[in-house]
Amino acid sequence: MSKFLIAGLGNIGEEYSFTRHNIGFEVADAFSKSLYNEDEIPPKLFSTGKYASVYYGKFKGKQLVIIKPTTYMNLSGKAINYWMQEEKIAVENILIITDDLALPFGSLRLKKKGSDGGHNGLNNIAETLNTIEYPRLRFGIGSNFGRGQQVNYVLERWNEEEQKLLPERIQTSVEIVKNFIVAGIDRTMTAYNKK
Repeated sequence: MSKFLIAGLGNIGEEYSFTRHNIGFEVADAFSKSLYNEDEIPPKLFSTGKYASVYYGKFKGKQLVIIKPTTYMNLSGKAINYWMQEEKIAVENILIITDDLALPFGSLRLKKKGSDGGHNGLNNIAETLNTIEYPRLRFGIGSNFGRGQQVNYVLERWNEEEQKLLPERIQTSVEIVKNFIVAGIDRTMTAYNKK
């Protein structure tokens, strides 16, 4: 049975909840909930594990380890590496879900590999795994900020307009994750990257 590691990136702590930088956590939560019918969702999906909140699930006969690193964004690689080793998951069967300033708000791009694009979480993962060849789903958060305001922008909560559109974009992200697990990255990129 194939096993997959799905990792939504973000920062722990109430002050970071529902900020742009934490979209990976939101997608991981939505994906975990989507594996259940509404009336059978357990009271607590994620439990505390080493370097991450962890949820074990199944989808279409595949075993899933879904994590939200508790290492803070800049040390995401520590959590990814630990759970890959612990669960014996190959690098092609991991999927990192992260925010991306280079994409317009709500744009979704699935990639097999690539540079970190200045993203500290992706940079740390590449350094820790010693490769840039790992799948990632980039969720566009836009770049509507003034000079020197990047940090404030990514750590702000979504504005009113974004909040209206978020549920649909998160739902599409969940579909992409499911497609990746079942159909593989090439077919999923073909199906979704043009949208």
